[in-house]
Amino acid sequence: MLKGKNAVVTGSTSGIGLAYARALAAEGVNVTLNGFGDAAAIEKERAGIESEFGVKAIYSGADLTKGSECAALVKFAEDTLGSVDILINNAGVQHVSPIEEFPDDKWDLIIALNLSAAFHAIKAAVPGMKARKWGRIINTASAHALVASPFKSAYVSAKHGIAGLTKTVALETATFGITCNAICPGYVWTPLVEKQIPDTAKARGMTEEQVKRDVLLAAQPTKEFVTVEEVAALAVFLASDAARSITGSLQQIDGGWVAE
Repeated sequence: MLKGKNAVVTGSTSGIGLAYARALAAEGVNVTLNGFGDAAAIEKERAGIESEFGVKAIYSGADLTKGSECAALVKFAEDTLGSVDILINNAGVQHVSPIEEFPDDKWDLIIALNLSAAFHAIKAAVPGMKARKWGRIINTASAHALVASPFKSAYVSAKHGIAGLTKTVALETATFGITCNAICPGYVWTPLVEKQIPDTAKARGMTEEQVKRDVLLAAQPTKEFVTVEEVAALAVFLASDAARSITGSLQQIDGGWVAE
């Protein structure tokens, strides 16, 4: 169904992004990886995807806080693979702090990477998708695109912005065979979540174990972290022809968090 399509997955050197890339590759999709990290580890993942799934896997270290590099990433993928059929905007960063102490540079970084980067990448990818009359745009939002939590002003603002961007792009592309949806995970055990635990503990005056139990998993009625594989499986479905009538949606995968 997806065999031979080409995908760009931002923030795909670890966590949810890497799970997206691997799940798409398992369906025969050629993938462009992007993100920061140890060069040897990234190359190991890239080569592993090629050898395990028999697809092309390429890598770009584009800095997505710069709009020009977002566009350059899409062009690199188009030039190397021939097209960008699937775009997954997943790159993100988090910072936890009370609003009156929230560093200005952290606000700017989070808005740039979590929201503006998606705008720039979509802007670059849509012309080719329109020309081919087929495209799938999937944005990693969050339960925080639907509800707020304290001490995360920039992240919640960016994810609410992603929700609006998703709906707008869906309406603009609806007659071109393109869909645009957002996946809204609850707490997924990834490096991003793990790194925010010490700051959350400090902000709330709790131990790190208390943060996991009483803050993170308290929000999810299942009392379990969502897995990266579950999120990736949803992305594969949204990319499939079976989901061609699903567009402009915010797909919750949050253990029941937003239902409460």
